[in-house]
Amino acid sequence: MLSLDGVSRSYGDRVVLHPVSLDVAAGECVALLGINGSGKSTLLRIAAGRDKPSSGSVTFDGHVLDEEDLHARARIAVVGDVAATYPDLTVREHLMLVAVSHGVGDEAAAWVDWALEDRHLADKADALPSSLSSGQHQAMLLASALVRPRDLLVLDEPEQRLDPGARGRLADRLSAERADGTAVLLATHHRELARAVADRVVVLEDGRVLAEGTPDDVFADGR
Repeated sequence: MLSLDGVSRSYGDRVVLHPVSLDVAAGECVALLGINGSGKSTLLRIAAGRDKPSSGSVTFDGHVLDEEDLHARARIAVVGDVAATYPDLTVREHLMLVAVSHGVGDEAAAWVDWALEDRHLADKADALPSSLSSGQHQAMLLASALVRPRDLLVLDEPEQRLDPGARGRLADRLSAERADGTAVLLATHHRELARAVADRVVVLEDGRVLAEGTPDDVFADGR
């Protein structure tokens, strides 16, 4: 589904990501681990078509990835750390806007109701985003990805600000996404989440791949 071939990223003389090659198949989850500044977010932006690599290439569904490619934009759902919200739209209205703009059509309301239940936000459906707790806001970001079609789900530290129960529900949802055939690429600091959902773990340090393998293999090395 997603293939990165020798991608790197530099800003002037500063190299933030050295050449990395990575494939993510349909129904597979790959987790990126590393401290802040290790290159995880840069790799995610390139994988989602939101940044261009300085070298190498990215293909999605067999085609060279371009942020202007309407097919890619329609099938890649991204959950970042922050997202702009409209101050006068409720949580439900935000989700409806996402669903309708991505062509869900007559099923939009049903998709939104399901996502609200799935993310334990049903009682906040008519609330404004400004009234949500940080964990509820994070849940809303994931719900926004769930109300649209997707073949690839890209998530940047989705466990942030979630309590243990919400992290467990996040792991369940990501496992369900894999089972439905969605390719999942996420960056996380949370080893337990990676162990619960990832088929492979890639450890980054200073923009280089330090280790790669199954969660059991990588974590057995004490990284």
